[in-house]
Amino acid sequence: MGIDMYLPAFPLMAEEFRTDPSGVQLTLTAFLIGLALGQLVLGPLSDRYGRRILILTGTALCAASAAACALAPSLETLTVLRFLMGVSGAAGVVVGRAVVSDTAKGPAAARTFGILMALGGIAPIAAPLLGGVVINASGWRAVFGVLAAGSLLTFLITLVAVPESLPPDRRHAGGLRSTLATARSLLTDRIYLGYTFAFVFGFAALFCYIAASPFFLQYALGLTVGQASVAFAAGALTATLSSAVNARMVGRISPVILLRTGLATMLASSATLLALTLAGQLHRVVVIGPLLLFFVGLGMIMGNATALAIQRVPHAAGTGSAVLGTLQAVSAATVAPLMGVGGRDVAVPLFLGMTICVGLACLALRLTRRPAAAG
Repeated sequence: MGIDMYLPAFPLMAEEFRTDPSGVQLTLTAFLIGLALGQLVLGPLSDRYGRRILILTGTALCAASAAACALAPSLETLTVLRFLMGVSGAAGVVVGRAVVSDTAKGPAAARTFGILMALGGIAPIAAPLLGGVVINASGWRAVFGVLAAGSLLTFLITLVAVPESLPPDRRHAGGLRSTLATARSLLTDRIYLGYTFAFVFGFAALFCYIAASPFFLQYALGLTVGQASVAFAAGALTATLSSAVNARMVGRISPVILLRTGLATMLASSATLLALTLAGQLHRVVVIGPLLLFFVGLGMIMGNATALAIQRVPHAAGTGSAVLGTLQAVSAATVAPLMGVGGRDVAVPLFLGMTICVGLACLALRLTRRPAAAG
């Protein structure tokens, strides 16, 4: 919700703050950098101190920073507050994945992560629609008031319904040196890195679309704010349904096969969209099919890649989740401002970026292949 709900307001915010698309997208980049750093710190801390206390503290601070965003007097202040919102909001993201790893293994973990991704898909479906309603009724600042209320509700639900999943005897008592040693071992694990980067670059392709879609849908395709919100929600709904179907297929079909199929689907669809754009055939009707196929493939990679990466390091699920999440956020923060380099003409940067990112994800998956035995 913190990423998607204010997307329909980007053109309005650019006008109010008298900046270009890249200036407004910088607030999104700041949130993602905060999300990356927060995960890098909070994931290992959850391996040491437990999961529950960090989720509670993080969501409380996220609520406070979101409320402050609603009152930001300038783009610079909003950017700083979005960074703080990202740092605190990271607790739910990174520790939530660790909780799943604590409570499920093997195909069950892949299935649970698939369900988690499907449930998480409700937010990007609802967020732009709700954001469009709130923006039209009360302006873009009211969006952050809603986000503050949502974070507070998350805090209360966690307080009542989420028990501690990491007992004291499974916690790491080491300090910073131990944490760095654990992180170093993950960064030298070729198979863990292969699945992690497949996830990271797949998400980066999605974020190319997230960052550019307000301008692409409204300027390139000529949709209204309301129509653009519906179009964005349709993509999120497709990914959610795909994730739900994927969760039911895990156990009967290998998560690795599902992951490869999803990446192949995303690559074919994004390359098709790029070709249509370069050929000058970019119209509302022709983009529907390839875009929906892109989101079908997305729903097949998120849960599978996450489960395959984290189950590779069950001894350090929090740190493994943190490394994955940090790289995810850094990649998203990197591609977001690049989508605005063409000003309002975002179609070519958008589909070129999507194609490159998915291509890198496919290459990363090659790292997971075990070397053939000598002789």
